[in-house]
Amino acid sequence: MTIAAFMAEALLHPQHGYYRTADPFGRDGDFITAPDISQVFGELIGLWFVEMWHFLGSPAEAGLVELGPGRGTLMTDALRAAKVAPEFLEAISVHLVETSPVLRKTQKSQLSDYSPTWHDSVATLPDMPNFIIANEFFDALPIHQFRYTDAGWREVLVGISKDGLELMISPRETPHVSLIDDVITRNAKIGDVTEICPAAISLFDILASGVTENGGAALVIDYGSEFKEPKATLQGLHGHQAKNFLDSPGEVDISAHLDFSALKRAVPPGVCCWGPITQREFLLSMGIEVRASRLAEFATDKEKARIDSACNRLIGPSQMGTLFKVLALTSGDDMPPSCPPGFMK
Repeated sequence: MTIAAFMAEALLHPQHGYYRTADPFGRDGDFITAPDISQVFGELIGLWFVEMWHFLGSPAEAGLVELGPGRGTLMTDALRAAKVAPEFLEAISVHLVETSPVLRKTQKSQLSDYSPTWHDSVATLPDMPNFIIANEFFDALPIHQFRYTDAGWREVLVGISKDGLELMISPRETPHVSLIDDVITRNAKIGDVTEICPAAISLFDILASGVTENGGAALVIDYGSEFKEPKATLQGLHGHQAKNFLDSPGEVDISAHLDFSALKRAVPPGVCCWGPITQREFLLSMGIEVRASRLAEFATDKEKARIDSACNRLIGPSQMGTLFKVLALTSGDDMPPSCPPGFMK
């Protein structure tokens, strides 16, 4: 089978899938995301949506949407910060795109005051201006991987040998090879590996079409880059440590770096795509240092050290600051001439 099919089964199988059976977040899980590191992250996202709501005419009804909301931490922090604009909270309804029964239960407990609506996919989001956040969501979507050979690109497949699961190369060209960008092929050497994510391209197109039809905005935050050369990024993670993604399917997180170039190519006419910029640039522009200093005003020395450490992890160049990128979608007709908040130079 393709790696994409393997990922879909290992991560999303109804009974045994990694995201269907457990809570992988936090120190006791397999990885820590930005909302778990500091409340400031979610608060700044909340303020971004408040500003965008004002920028786009303060629609009387709008959806505040999160794709893959984890434990609900980001949305909780965002809504708390949004209390500075009661009119925004009156206008929005909360929508969570989540398939995990385990995580839905946690989200329900966290966000009960806002009566969220859950969705299995973006297809059922309401037809209204939606303000969407996808933080570390796209990286878990199934990818196809290819190796460059004397005969051109050949897909990497998952097969079975006497020793268990192993990777093998398709003997012939497979259909998704047509999605590999010409720039990548021109820079490829024998043995190089590249990856494509049709699911990410399709989802981004749906989000962009929604912005075109209904207004609103979308914010994508993830680790990745605008790839110009082949690069293998597929990885397994268990207990905060790298692990072979073929080992123990359903118990290991599997992800790959997001190709922001591929997303930008999927944007239809009438939609503005801003970025990607680094998470460091975005959070600094949104005022992370000011917010952190206010938190520290009445904190103990130990708490101040924790606040400083958390913020450095979010924006430090050797931490998450430059590995993670931020990209925004807005309607080209509704957005004023200036950039969205956070993207201003």
